[in-house]
Amino acid sequence: MYQVATLVPEQTLFFLCDMQTRFKTAIDGFDELVLTINKMLKVAKVLGIPVMVTEQNPKGLGNTTPEIDVASLGDLHVATVEKSLFSMLVPEVKALLRERPHVKSVVLFGIESHVCVLQSALDLLHEGYYVHILADGVSSCNREEVPIALSRIRQAGGYITTSESAAFQLQRESGTPRFKAFSAVIKEEKENTARTSRQLLQYRSSL
Repeated sequence: MYQVATLVPEQTLFFLCDMQTRFKTAIDGFDELVLTINKMLKVAKVLGIPVMVTEQNPKGLGNTTPEIDVASLGDLHVATVEKSLFSMLVPEVKALLRERPHVKSVVLFGIESHVCVLQSALDLLHEGYYVHILADGVSSCNREEVPIALSRIRQAGGYITTSESAAFQLQRESGTPRFKAFSAVIKEEKENTARTSRQLLQYRSSL
């Protein structure tokens, strides 16, 4: 039977993959990715969703770009993990996941869609997690790679969504105390959401 994977804040972890300084001039739509990711970090703060961050070979590729406000997460920032494996599921990340057996779903965003994001998604699916990829939250050096990578993830059982759709799934209803803060984020990010949609979704809308 086909399973429907709903997003529940208390059972969800955000994975931020390798958004590092050396990629800034190489990745298609990097600035728009930063906008999407900062929006999702705001959503994480409103809904209390922890965020896992990785950096691929930071000595050579730099740290997470300072335009991404990881520090604002406070205790919701689980860790920033250095890695050489393309997948985010290195032993340290696996150990942190084992400490959180209540986590059922991962919302994944970052770069590159056809390398680290893809391999992370496949490994998470193999471990039994529901994996949600933000189509406006991933990219590659060559934008033509992105729809193929997203199709591959979908073939393996992942879910392709958008940042705003995932955010509203997590919020679920308007009749909660945190909806006012959530709505404020959505309104504040309205223009950025339109900009990222134009830049990052135009070649992925057929997925």
